[in-house]
Amino acid sequence: MKLVGVAGSLAGWKTNVLIHKVLEAAKEIDSSIETELIDLRDFDVQFVNGDPLTFYNEDTFNVVNKVSNADFLIIGTPIYQASITGALKNLLDHFQVDVFKGKVTGMITSGEIDKHFLVSEYQLKPILTYLKGLVPTGNVFVHNDAFDDENEIIDEDISKRIKLLADEMIFLQKSLDNKKSH
Repeated sequence: MKLVGVAGSLAGWKTNVLIHKVLEAAKEIDSSIETELIDLRDFDVQFVNGDPLTFYNEDTFNVVNKVSNADFLIIGTPIYQASITGALKNLLDHFQVDVFKGKVTGMITSGEIDKHFLVSEYQLKPILTYLKGLVPTGNVFVHNDAFDDENEIIDEDISKRIKLLADEMIFLQKSLDNKKSH
């Protein structure tokens, strides 16, 4: 099983740290899980213009295919202006409508304002479910105060919630895979 994490920010390190922590937690729960972190800062994902995927640059083609071919996903984004990042939305716009069918698509977000946790539920979740992803109930919002100046998580409750999210995602994906094989 391959779990791909998408860090959907072009600035800062908090999203990268959060995705990395979920991937680490998943490996601790089940060492046979293969993980990969896709940090959108590392790729030139072209702006969607309606062309077929093969018309885009190599980075766009590779990122879209890696995400599409994952067995399950953890999607992370900071919340800016009460919204997911434009970079993440652009990536999501590249996908076909049923790309996440049969795949767990977890969410982890961060923000400066407590009410930004609503963005996951009212903006990101509808996009993931439109793409036919199964969104777990234990998704995590992390207030920026949970990080120190080195972007390390200092709130133990957040670390526990990340482990619970990873556990729920693995359980759900294994259940889906088991159902498919019967």
